[in-house]
Parts: sequence; C-alpha cells; structure tokens
Amino acid sequence: MVTDASLSADGAAALAEGDRLPLPWLAEPLHQALTQGRSHALLLQGPAGVGQFDLALLLAQAWLCEARTSADQPGCGRCASCHLLRSRSHPDFQVLLPEALREALGFGAMEAEGEGASSAKASKTKPSREIKIEAVRQMLSFAQVSAARGQAKVVLVYPAEALNTVAANALLKTLEEPAGLLRFVLASAAPQQLLPTIRSRCQPLQMALPRRDAALAWLTGQGVEQAGVLLDATGGRPQEALQWSEEGIAAKTWLELPRRIAKGEAVALTDWPVPRAIAAMQRLVHDLMRIAHGAGPAYFPRDALPKLPAVRTALDQWAKTLQQAARHADHPLNAGLLMESLVAQGQQAMRPAR
Repeated sequence: MVTDASLSADGAAALAEGDRLPLPWLAEPLHQALTQGRSHALLLQGPAGVGQFDLALLLAQAWLCEARTSADQPGCGRCASCHLLRSRSHPDFQVLLPEALREALGFGAMEAEGEGASSAKASKTKPSREIKIEAVRQMLSFAQVSAARGQAKVVLVYPAEALNTVAANALLKTLEEPAGLLRFVLASAAPQQLLPTIRSRCQPLQMALPRRDAALAWLTGQGVEQAGVLLDATGGRPQEALQWSEEGIAAKTWLELPRRIAKGEAVALTDWPVPRAIAAMQRLVHDLMRIAHGAGPAYFPRDALPKLPAVRTALDQWAKTLQQAARHADHPLNAGLLMESLVAQGQQAMRPAR
C-alpha cells in the first residue's frame, strides 16, 4: 500500500535546472548515490515526505544526461535528454507508479492494454494505490528494446512497497538480469514491506530528515506561514508540511486541535481526510504519553497541550483504538460516526487531573 501522499505536482516532480536542485538538501544524498552507487539497481529508503521521488528523478536525469563529463556529476538540466525527461517524453525512461499518484506527479494515466482497456476507462472505481502487473508487463517490453539515445535506460519504481505480490515477482527476473544499459532506482518509505528477494537485488541508500534550518528556509520560500509549527506537526517532513499548508491546514488550526478535541469538538476534523485525522490524533496521544514519561512533546508545542489526565490508562486505550482505526482508515464504514467516536474517546482520555 502507498504510505505517503505528501507530494505536490510542482515540487515532487521537479528536476534540476542547471545547478539548482528542487530541494536543496538533496545535494548530499545525490552526490552519495552517484559516487557510491555500484549496482544497476539502487533502493532509496528513508522517511516519506523528504524528497525520495525527487532524488530518484535526479538520479534518472544524471544517468540519462548527455552533457556530463564524469560519473559523479548531476544532470546538466540543459541537454536534449534533460529536456525530454522534464517533458515526460524521454524514450529511455519509464516510471512505475500507482494510478492514484500518476496524475499528481505529472505522468498522466497509464495506457490500458488488451480487452479490458475500454472497460477500464469506463470504470467508476477509485484509482488503484498499488503498482499492478499490467504496469510491470509494459516495463518488461520497454526493457527488451535497445536504448534509443544510447546513454542508458532507466526504470523508476515509486513507492516500491506499492508493488503487489504478482507485480513484484514479475519484476524480479529483470531486476536480477537487466539487459544492456538498463538501470533501476526504487524508492521506499517502508522497505521492510518489500519482498526480501527485491531488497537483495538492490543496493540500499539511506535518506534522512533534512536539517531543520534547511527545511524551514525552503518552506518559508514556498510561502508557508509559521513553517516551524507545520514542520514539527509532520515530524520534520517538509514536503508533507507544504502539502498541509496548500490544503488549508494552517499552523493556527494545528495549535488549536488539542484544545478542541479536549472539548469533544469532532467538527474540528470534519474536513480532514480520515487517515490524516487519525494520524493527527495519534500524534497528539504520542505527545501526551511522552510528557507523562517526563519527555518533551514532538509534534505540538508544550503550551498547546492540555494538562495530564487523571487516569493515564485512558490514554493507552485511546492509542490502541486509534491504531485499530488506522488499519481501515482508507475505507471507513461511516467517516462521520468514526470521527465522533474517536474524538469522544479522546475527550474522555484527556480529562485533566483534579
């Protein structure tokens, strides 16, 4: 399953233009990947919302660039190959994405194949959040053709954990024995969910959260107000913080959330997608538990949180209920009733000590 939707069409799908990177903190991991990458298949792994897809695109750009003079240089951003990649029309590049992410990342819908093409277009079902076998079959056909421009052929898989079992098994043989100039870059926020055989065929490259000052400078440049509040709210993930801001979740909204839940105001989360609303409550209970054990909060400022509850076991029970609800957050039977129930339990759990 897709574990991260914190991508914007403008930010996450950008490529380097000359010496400018879309996310400045990617300079170091890009250099590391170019200088230390020894395998035909690299696995970028680390937290979501820090530029995994961007870094994978930058690697593809570097491998396909026709103006580089050494292997440790990034793509120039000016040659014909870089322009083709930016316009999503490079003949030697293919991306494997869930249908639910293709449009957001600027790649459009995948062309349907076979007898089911017309019916697929007419389907009213939600776009899949898995990478399915049909996408891998198209990649296999792509892999058998010689490179059109002679540099390399690159397949990007994101997020790699979205490969369903059938698709992952179909990918294995080509991943193990790539033809000619074929290279892979996989990106994953949950590498433990990948088949062990997939992981064993890739060289892992670890990504980390960017430095706070770099993330704040970038968010401020994107016009995010009180960027520090949203950066903390998203666990230091700047792309996720930007998405929250673009979707109308302001710093003030986040700071008021603990007080409103403590009052039982389920309406505070009415306009939030259910998965995000549950995740927000999980972060709230996480901070309250940290304080209960003598640590500082991670997601909220201390003065935004209520006093510790009289019975801390209620917090434990709320956390367990939220964990269970998160498993079915994408398909709740009744979102409104679910939010009312979870908020009511949170209100009960946060009753202050007398």
